[in-house]
Amino acid sequence: MKVHVTDLKPGARLLADTFNRHGVHILAKGTALHDAEIARLVQHSIDYVEVQHDMENSTPRSAAYFFPEIKSTFDDAVLMFESLFHESMTTGTFDSALVEDMMQPLFNVLASQKDAVALLLLLNRDANYTYVHSMQVGMLSYYLALWLGHPHDEASAICQAGYLHDIGKSTIPSEILNKPDRLTREEYEIVKTHTVNGYEIIRNSLGDTVAATAALQHHERGDGTGYPYGITEEEMHPWSRIIAVADVYSAMTSNRVYQDKQELINVLKELYAMSFGQLSAEPTHTFIRNMLPYFINKKVRLTNGEVGYIVMNHPTDFFRPLIRVSDRFIDLATERDLDIEEVLPENQS
Repeated sequence: MKVHVTDLKPGARLLADTFNRHGVHILAKGTALHDAEIARLVQHSIDYVEVQHDMENSTPRSAAYFFPEIKSTFDDAVLMFESLFHESMTTGTFDSALVEDMMQPLFNVLASQKDAVALLLLLNRDANYTYVHSMQVGMLSYYLALWLGHPHDEASAICQAGYLHDIGKSTIPSEILNKPDRLTREEYEIVKTHTVNGYEIIRNSLGDTVAATAALQHHERGDGTGYPYGITEEEMHPWSRIIAVADVYSAMTSNRVYQDKQELINVLKELYAMSFGQLSAEPTHTFIRNMLPYFINKKVRLTNGEVGYIVMNHPTDFFRPLIRVSDRFIDLATERDLDIEEVLPENQS
């Protein structure tokens, strides 16, 4: 069956060798077509190919298919953090057994769903920023740890540390924590104490000094401009460097009381700039490199109002991909007057 490349489904197999218009061999007969292969066909301006669909694998179940189950697990994680937050506020500690009970279902979801971008889109919500942010940082820290080569058990521990990284905010007065305007210098100094307080709460609750250290250091920066102690990258624990990247990405892509969320791909570009001094380069570049492929086939709204799908990431201008809008393509790397306004969930137009 001859199919236009923009209509190809993952899992389809080529019925013949494929060449570009210059006679260069691109893909071999029998190749299973997934995002990378489809992007390669588009890159070489190949319009149609002969394929046979693999009925078992042509329509893999996305995160959206499992959304009710995933949403329930993540809602529980957010509610649990709220419970831990209030317990820490009143007693200065939290029940470690409750954390262990909550984390296992979360680990199961994360292990079964590899598409971090899809999960962020499906589970983005306007609920209390502190609670949702903590869940997102745990999730992103888990994926980043795996991408860096940490074994699953250690990635799960880093996920838990990321989940708890902001527990020290329970000691900050709510009128400061939820203030809708910019903080004064004095208020900001109070907020900064959440790192030291979080260290004490986690250490006293779990006896885990590594997770406590991650909470203490997640606002430190490689160039010494962070807080609470202004240490440099070499002095930061490796878990702290991972959680710092996840924390910045989640914060910049979320609605906060005084700042609107930013677009998911543009924030990756900002992270890249921060990797030259502020954020540790290895986890930041690993995060970007592994996140970008998950934007392929995601629905986007452009700044001109048109809606399309990301077809391919540009080989040199990573943050300005090729977009298919209806029956034409828009290359954001060359059409500099356009940009992605928003990456949309699958069920949103």
